[in-house]
This record gives sequence, C-alpha cells and structure tokens, in this order.
Amino acid sequence: MRSLLLALITLATTVSNAWAWGDTGHRVVCDLAFQLSSAETRAEIRRLIKTDAQFKSFPDSCIFPDHPRQRAPEHFINLARTSDGIAAGGHCPTASTCTLTAIEQDMAVLSSGSAKDADKLKSLKFLGHWVGDIHQPLHVSFEDDRGGNNIAVRGRCSTNLHSTWDTCLLQIAVGADVHAVATDLFNSITAAKKQEWSTTSPRDWANESFAIAEAAATKYCVKHGSSCDLPNGTVTIDDGYVQANAKILREQLQKAAVRLAHLLESALGK
Repeated sequence: MRSLLLALITLATTVSNAWAWGDTGHRVVCDLAFQLSSAETRAEIRRLIKTDAQFKSFPDSCIFPDHPRQRAPEHFINLARTSDGIAAGGHCPTASTCTLTAIEQDMAVLSSGSAKDADKLKSLKFLGHWVGDIHQPLHVSFEDDRGGNNIAVRGRCSTNLHSTWDTCLLQIAVGADVHAVATDLFNSITAAKKQEWSTTSPRDWANESFAIAEAAATKYCVKHGSSCDLPNGTVTIDDGYVQANAKILREQLQKAAVRLAHLLESALGK
C-alpha cells in the first residue's frame, strides 16, 4: 500500500510539473508584463482582477488554466518531425485549435468594447497563460513524445525533459522568488529589445520556440536529414546543459512578458 501511495504521489507531481513553465514561470511572465505595462493598463488589470473570487493579483491569476486543467488542446502546438516551422498565414499545423488560436480568441474578447467584465476577466487570465505557454520551447514540439514528457533525464534534474524546462531548469537559472526574478529580468530589458520583440506575431513566437526545441543544445531531438528524431536514451542535465540553456530560458521569459504587455496595452490601454 505504501509503495502504491508513493507511486501515486510521484505521478501527481510529474503531471503537475508537465504544464508550461510551472506556476513560478507563469507568475514571473505576468509579474514582469505588469511591470512593463502603462499605469492606465495596470489600473484596468487591477479593476478586473479585483472582481475575481480566486486570485488577488494578475501574476497569481496566470496559473488559472492549469488549476484545474482547462482547454487542454490549447496549451501547446504540435508539428511534424520534418517540419520547418509554421508557414506565413498558418495556424495550428496538426489540429483545429492550439495556443495560436487561443491567443487570438482571448485577445478578441479582451479587446471587445461590448464584452462583459466577467468574460474579459476570464480572457485576461487565459491570455496571460497562453503567452507564457507559447514561449516554453517544448510546448511547440512533437506529439509522439508529448513535448518531451516521454524523454527521461538524469543529473541536476530528474523527471523528464519537459518538466526540466517547466520547473527545474527555470529554478536553477532564475530562482523561485517571483517578484525578485521579474524585477531582475525587467532591469536587463533595453528599449531596443522591447521594440524588436513587440513587433512580431504569435506565429513568429511559436517558430522561435520551435527552433529552440530543435536546437542541439536542448537535446530534445537529433537531426537526421529533414527529420528531428527522438534522442537515444536518457538526457543528462549537467552544468554544461544549464550553462548552454540558462540565458535562452531567461530571454524566453523576457520575450513572453514584453509581448504580453504589448497585447495588454493594445486591448486595455486608453
């Protein structure tokens, strides 16, 4: 009985950590986006969040779609192993809905002049989450390995490759104090980076994440001609892996926040 209980606890932990960025990452993205927004937009976000029965701040509300899991197919984008990315004008490559359509849908509600505050509040919470999801590289990946959930790891992280990027690598690279991490990331975002990152589209964001997923340093897949195939065996997360990917992970969080702030400004700014 004890062995069964331990197995169930382990399974529950693995499943909960298989959601993009984990709670810490999502809170960091939304805290940083809030800091980057104008006073008018922050005031409107506060006004909407004030009516929420569950969450007291925007950063906390961005974990909403994971607790419990809601709109499950929209948390990720699946591509073929021979894919070069999402073509111009394209949306979800292998499904009718994905993170791209989710961003479009909730952005439309949040921008609407006729939508009820309750609907805007819900879309605010979803939008903050979706923009985080699309910047977690293994959420733009392959279905047959469940975005790295089926790829075992060892070393400094010890669950699977998806969870490594969701939580373990993030905590090593930036830490667990949400507001302190967000403020640190804020201080290294230049005006030029804001301009560059905010003038791209969600399709571009997805392709950036997919390029990271396929990069050799990520060890998510191995190139054989036009195909990016499963790695052979367990992936080792050592100091070299952390060093190669920590800067990339930090920049993905910054990009997500800058782009989310831009969307919020477009939808809620006066």
